[in-house]
Amino acid sequence: MPENNIVLKMRGITKNFPGVKALDKVSIDLRKGEILGLLGENGAGKSTLMKILAGAYSLEEGQIQIDEEDRVFANPRESLEAGIKVIYQELTSFEPLTVAENIFAGESITNRAGLISWRKMSQKTKQIMARFDSDIKPFSLMENLKVAEKQLVEIAKAIHGNVKILIMDEPTSALDRKDVDNLYKIIRKLRDEGVAIVYITHRMDEIFKITDRVIVLRDGKKVGDRVTSKTNKSELVSMIVGRKLSDLYPKRDIKKGKVLLEVKNLKYLNRIKDVSCYVKEGEIVAFFGLLGAGMHNLFSVIFGDKKATSGEVCINGIKVNIDHPNKAKKNGMGYVPLDRKEEGVAMVMSVAQNITSSNIEEQGNGFILNKKIENERAKKWFDMLNIKAPGLDTLVENLSGGNQQKVVVAKWLEKDSKILLMNEPTRGIDVGSKAEIYKIAEDLCENGVGVLIVSSELPEIMSISDRVYVMRDGAIVGQFKTSETNQEELMHLASA
Repeated sequence: MPENNIVLKMRGITKNFPGVKALDKVSIDLRKGEILGLLGENGAGKSTLMKILAGAYSLEEGQIQIDEEDRVFANPRESLEAGIKVIYQELTSFEPLTVAENIFAGESITNRAGLISWRKMSQKTKQIMARFDSDIKPFSLMENLKVAEKQLVEIAKAIHGNVKILIMDEPTSALDRKDVDNLYKIIRKLRDEGVAIVYITHRMDEIFKITDRVIVLRDGKKVGDRVTSKTNKSELVSMIVGRKLSDLYPKRDIKKGKVLLEVKNLKYLNRIKDVSCYVKEGEIVAFFGLLGAGMHNLFSVIFGDKKATSGEVCINGIKVNIDHPNKAKKNGMGYVPLDRKEEGVAMVMSVAQNITSSNIEEQGNGFILNKKIENERAKKWFDMLNIKAPGLDTLVENLSGGNQQKVVVAKWLEKDSKILLMNEPTRGIDVGSKAEIYKIAEDLCENGVGVLIVSSELPEIMSISDRVYVMRDGAIVGQFKTSETNQEELMHLASA
């Protein structure tokens, strides 16, 4: 492609944090009308590189050129003014405001009298949204929109600002299949209009559906730059983790024991409908369905976070009344929640404090916490789970997503859980960390633990689980031994 098509050059970008070299002389190019996939494990440097481009981090060493002009961004506003817009995985919309107010945030559309013209704002909002065949109303409140609609408003805001470079961080992580397909159409439309797009994702299938080229980072260095049509999943995975794809999910043959947990005819309002299921010692049972199928509600009810309308939960053959998470814990259950940041960890507490938080009564005498005991117990899981952090005192908010997830798992291992519920345990984490999380699950099974997993990743379900339940509209519509089914059959049932 001709040199004059290059809209962005980043050369020799280096960034250091205390005890960590986040980026080591990374160089990338981005062309007008190109979708560039950016791959790498959590902590590989993807977010750091993009935050430097977005002006959120200072440029320590290296060079940035936009349209062949050297630029250094002191803050996000300067980057935005240069035509660079980031749409983060955690959307940054102003929830109490309307769609129009979000799109025109910081601007004033006035009439001749100098007053805000809501009519003009409404008209312009309709024109912008029409580009995406959207009928979202200008004065709809953001807090009432679906995630996919909020994301579309974020894109509309960027396009309204004459974006040159659009950075999208895990844009499909909370979308269902229909919304994902619609997002792809919008991204391709932007590409055809000349917008350069950086697409960050951990979902390998998306790379081959939407990108033109792929760059891979590992340990802060660029290790690969490929035209998407000239590479394959195995090559990319090998670059990401330094190991072959076939080595990542080696399923073990683990002896199964007695039934640990059995759910009988469980109902919750009209969202869980007469669900019956079980898990044995040493078994990994997966639950699969499309967004809204009921798996997340089911796990919340089993763990006592939501109260069942009717039905039974039995542990070791004995009926138990679990109407609160504390009762679930006392009965040997652990729960890795869907939203690790909101429910799984305390972000402003240390790694050690988080790991030992579920077992704090054993960390000292009375109200006095024994720091030595806390560190000893935390260090055991810190080493065993290969948590990457400068030390046990590191705040969890400073860890990558994959390592935050390991801290959540470590917390329940420290509690000695015999039944572990894992709700999308690999959501938003890299392929290497996914493999480590599933290895941990199998290690638990070797010790007689029963593991239940909700996952939207069919290849992982097929690789790691012994059995799989398919859910649709709050009910179980199929149950299979994983070795006796395939992805197509599961998807057909889930979407029928």
